Amino acid sequence: MEHVGYLASLAIGISLGLIGGGGSILTIPILVYLFKIDPKLATSYSLFIVGITALSGCFSHYRLGNLKIKSALFFGIPSVFSILVIREVIILKIPNVLFTINDFQVTKNFLIMIVFAVLMIAASFSMIYKNNPQIHSSGTNYLQLALIGSVVGIVTGFLGAGGGFLIIPALIFFANLPMKQAVGTSLLIIFINSSIGFAGDLYIGTPINYAFLLTISAIAFMGMLIGTQLSKKINSAKLKPLFGWFILVMGIYIIIKEILSF
Repeated sequence: MEHVGYLASLAIGISLGLIGGGGSILTIPILVYLFKIDPKLATSYSLFIVGITALSGCFSHYRLGNLKIKSALFFGIPSVFSILVIREVIILKIPNVLFTINDFQVTKNFLIMIVFAVLMIAASFSMIYKNNPQIHSSGTNYLQLALIGSVVGIVTGFLGAGGGFLIIPALIFFANLPMKQAVGTSLLIIFINSSIGFAGDLYIGTPINYAFLLTISAIAFMGMLIGTQLSKKINSAKLKPLFGWFILVMGIYIIIKEILSF
């Protein structure tokens, strides 16, 4: 399965380059199901892989004029504070086994994957059905953007997800960015969030296999180059619902996989 995992890692970068998100949605299942990595450790690995890949995509989208730095900072700074609180304080206090029902143990790892999948499904509906974000205000609501940033920081801290599947809807509906600008801006936010989260994991002594991480990141980087080039050729109006259907299917798959594993 590892050979399939290396091939699948290419899709991490393609997803980030094409739709500005989905990297962690792919990374965590790839690490857990194909490389058999513990879900908690997979969240740390995901932060590194997605963060470094998103950084490479930032430069390409900046040259294309798709990077809105002010919106990224208003969103990203509150996210950083949430990430630090979750990863350095709260998640360390959660026991490995939360409770038991009729010999069925609800573990922290099970909870991470299920919550991750539920959030994916919830975010997918906003992308599939809300196809006209410009009907909202014509300007950027920075206060709401900052509040949403805090919420996404909680998700990033708890799940090790870059949060692109939540960041993109927020940028569309609260910063009123077109899809392609939301894609480029989300990559900068993902890089900021993922870097802070991974640095926090290093601080608390999480064991890291750097050779493995760099290999996966290099493959994902090649995918990012492919995805960025594809984004130039695909109509942005088609990307949002496509992204929504993609994460809906992935969310349902993860829930079924986790339930059947017991």
